[in-house]
Amino acid sequence: MALVNQLSRSPCQDLEFKVCERFAESRAWISRHVLPRQPADSIILIDRWYPSDAAFRRTVPFDKILRLNLERNVQVPDLHVGVVTTPETSWARAAARTRGLGSTVIHNLDEQVACTEAFERAVAEQGWVLCRNEGTVDEATRQVVGEIQGVLRHL
Repeated sequence: MALVNQLSRSPCQDLEFKVCERFAESRAWISRHVLPRQPADSIILIDRWYPSDAAFRRTVPFDKILRLNLERNVQVPDLHVGVVTTPETSWARAAARTRGLGSTVIHNLDEQVACTEAFERAVAEQGWVLCRNEGTVDEATRQVVGEIQGVLRHL
């Protein structure tokens, strides 16, 4: 986290690339040491895997981030689901949390808009599933469960 905090205070491409490398190394460790220990028939939900970098990184292109992760043999999920909501809704939800707006990456609504747009672009370019989260939890859950069932049918 110290590196992320440093990037937040003094943004630059070299530092952002180091953050991406550190996250890729962390994901590689999880891929080698944690994921293999899970039951073979389990469904593993992972938040903040490398697709998240498509939203939160500003100067390092996502294809470079993806390559960093793949070169380190980071586990590629059977299903990528990008969960998004309008930037305004996301910003309001974050502001309403008991801990408030504590992000080291996003500091204002304009940055939230940029992150949302970048993530939605990556979802479209990579062919991932897009789950809009403005509706009910049940609606989003049904969509994700349906996508998981589709993957299971093809295994």
